[in-house]
Amino acid sequence: MKKCIIIAGVPRAGKSTVSQIIAKKFGYQHISMDSIIAGIEKVFPETNIDTEAPIDPQINLEHISAKIAPFIRAMLDSGEYNECDYGIVVDVYQLLPRDYVTYIGEKDCEIYYFLSSDTTAEERFKILKMHDTPNDYTYFHSDEENQRDCVDIVNISKIIKEQCIQYGLPYYETSHNREKVLNDFVDSLIDTNEKRDSI
Repeated sequence: MKKCIIIAGVPRAGKSTVSQIIAKKFGYQHISMDSIIAGIEKVFPETNIDTEAPIDPQINLEHISAKIAPFIRAMLDSGEYNECDYGIVVDVYQLLPRDYVTYIGEKDCEIYYFLSSDTTAEERFKILKMHDTPNDYTYFHSDEENQRDCVDIVNISKIIKEQCIQYGLPYYETSHNREKVLNDFVDSLIDTNEKRDSI
């Protein structure tokens, strides 16, 4: 595995779960871009990053992704993580495949997307309710707000999937059999890592 793994995709698709498992199993440092973006949003309004902007969610995602991708590239270029024995796993929603390819690339990173494009908004809402905890921002939203968000999540998943196919990036659908998909993914990383170590 490379020293930087990016786990990207839509909310409630298993990004944080997978990122935390990778951090624990491989000794990688977990970096949650949600908290970094929240800090940028609050302290640096001149960036025009507003995750709750009253505009079309797809347009807002494109806007934020175009700013966050070069930010992640700058983090990697700082050399800070090259000095460490451990790698990093970056957990991020606002990173479109197009911007990953443009700004970050595969030189020193692996990326995997987790999506919900193979479901309906109604099914997505049921999944959200099943996995929602007080640690999730959606937990404190009304059902009506979460239902609207689920429509957006399914639509954005489809856009991300199209871009993954276009750029040849790996993606995983987690709407159905979520735990199995996540476990199989982690097992595949372990197998790949063990094979590399034995060479």
